[in-house]
Amino acid sequence: MAATRTGVTILFVSIADFPGRARPDACPGALQVHEAADGPLARIRLPGGAITRAQLLELAACAAELGTGVIELTSRANVQVRGLRSPAAFADRMAAAGLLPSPSHERVRNIVASPTGSLALVETLDRELCARPRLAALPGRFLFALDDGTCDVTTLKADVTHLAAEGRLLLAGVDAGLVLEQETVVPTMLAAAEAFLDERDTSEAWRIAELPDGPARIATRLGGTATDRPLPPARPRRVPLEVVVPLGRLTPGQARALATGAVRLTPWRTVVVTEQIDGTALEAAGLSTDPRWAGVTACTGRPGCAKALADVQADARRWVATLTGPAPAPVHWSGCERRCGAPPGKVTHRVATGDGYDERHQ
Repeated sequence: MAATRTGVTILFVSIADFPGRARPDACPGALQVHEAADGPLARIRLPGGAITRAQLLELAACAAELGTGVIELTSRANVQVRGLRSPAAFADRMAAAGLLPSPSHERVRNIVASPTGSLALVETLDRELCARPRLAALPGRFLFALDDGTCDVTTLKADVTHLAAEGRLLLAGVDAGLVLEQETVVPTMLAAAEAFLDERDTSEAWRIAELPDGPARIATRLGGTATDRPLPPARPRRVPLEVVVPLGRLTPGQARALATGAVRLTPWRTVVVTEQIDGTALEAAGLSTDPRWAGVTACTGRPGCAKALADVQADARRWVATLTGPAPAPVHWSGCERRCGAPPGKVTHRVATGDGYDERHQ
């Protein structure tokens, strides 16, 4: 279903509209919104988790005035606004705020980056990505990653990753056998994306890892050879302050409190403060560095998702309140077997069954 307002066409899509993997990619954006149980949901891409104070304030205003007052942080350092009463008005305001620079490429601007790294390469990759018409055909799940040497984003196993410390290129987490000079990083990453489109012509794959021998095939097209060379270990991030956003949900008031300083969002649903900010105001807004929330994530659950079998947000909050310290491993709460929003790597899954939760280890 589509609707048009002031020249902006909004596509309304429900996952249930397309049974099986043969369905088109329904990943939401600002112009293709998801019809959730609590109303239209829009996702705004923030390459590198970057957002200005003015943009964060406008996002908070839109969530309060046009939605249910919920801003969700995603596992790719993007944001979602739920229950939109006017998706077209929301898209107009996001475009005016500079958060929708390319309507044709808005759902493929998926770029994560180490929150301690420079944004210069992120901005170049984003600009060049949007300048290539063909790359608008990438699936909304295709992911680029720029690692600043801490190796923190390598665990995400993005489709195309550049490791700054060694100049290595990874394809779905696999070494491509190529070492890149600084000036060739962006062209090579985009060439890898185009090679993926070439290889998936007869495939339903949304990610390089879903192609049979995907990393090897893409590496060959780039003049490399996929290898099993191990990745360097991740190093601790050194940041002035990393703010915990419980279950990755911000209220408009919390977003306004964060907008008093310079911040970057992270793929771990936290907010890195890159400039001095009033910690007392953050605490008063319900944001903190409480270690009990570290690694605890949850899907939307009831009532926002029609498929959910429980109010996982409330259940997860009650569970965290019983902890005396951080959980020994990441824990993800899911309202159904789809386990939406689960982080990569070793995770304890608590999956709602309609009669409690099953615990799974992955």
